[in-house]
Amino acid sequence: MAFERSVVALIAYDGTEYSGFQVQANAPRTIQAALEEGLEKLTGRFCRVHGSGRTDAGVHAHGQVILVSVGWKHSVDALRQAWNRYLPESIVIRQVVEAPIGFHPRFSATNRTYRYTVLHPATGTLENVQRFPLFERFALVEKRPLDVETMNQAAALLVGEHDFAAFGRPTHGESTVRRVDSIAWAAESAGAIRLDSPHLQRLVLTVTANGFLRRMVRNLAGTLLAVGRGEWQAEEVAAALFSQDRSRSAPPVLPNGLVLERVTYSDYPHLFLKEISGVVL
Repeated sequence: MAFERSVVALIAYDGTEYSGFQVQANAPRTIQAALEEGLEKLTGRFCRVHGSGRTDAGVHAHGQVILVSVGWKHSVDALRQAWNRYLPESIVIRQVVEAPIGFHPRFSATNRTYRYTVLHPATGTLENVQRFPLFERFALVEKRPLDVETMNQAAALLVGEHDFAAFGRPTHGESTVRRVDSIAWAAESAGAIRLDSPHLQRLVLTVTANGFLRRMVRNLAGTLLAVGRGEWQAEEVAAALFSQDRSRSAPPVLPNGLVLERVTYSDYPHLFLKEISGVVL
């Protein structure tokens, strides 16, 4: 029998065609199932994969972290290369390392960072354009200009430890209290993207917290976009947060613009040295 060992892997995936990360009884096409099926084909044994957290249907990841015990006598990098050969093109194992003693991808996590990408016209509107097939896989296209400064003023009201019941439902247990360490919108270069006449600007919401409720990021993004369109005032965001009333949130944005960017482990700062050094694998 091959040498049994626990390994941690850093993975990325395009979640468009999947029903989320976690295996579900009525949704066979999940990221976790694809990872486990690929590993079983490689090793001849079923190996349960544990993730740092579930991502919803259609949500992507650049820095999801998984843990698995596997029978493998070769190097961890050989495992990465071999495993990738048995995965669909929408999923890639970026790095594999030996698992530290006591490590768990979910319970050892200190915080998580998500990014939500929006494309919007810097001037004018896109009301006459119905579909955006080149962009909609990984971004939400907002047809009207957005007031980014006001959006960030509203976002600043969400920083800190609060009860976020208005913006999501708990994934584990009953508590809806979470600590948001940072949340802000920033414009990023979108190159020479043009649809009809307006130039499109790429706008990214980055939010880091010690944990997230189900659909919390999408609800926060939808609420802040309502501020940017002038439909909400910043004070209404604070009032919704204070209310702890789920009906007070604006509707969630679509999942296609959301990416799990990074999971941080303060007790294991050197878990992925290449990731920390900024090397893209």
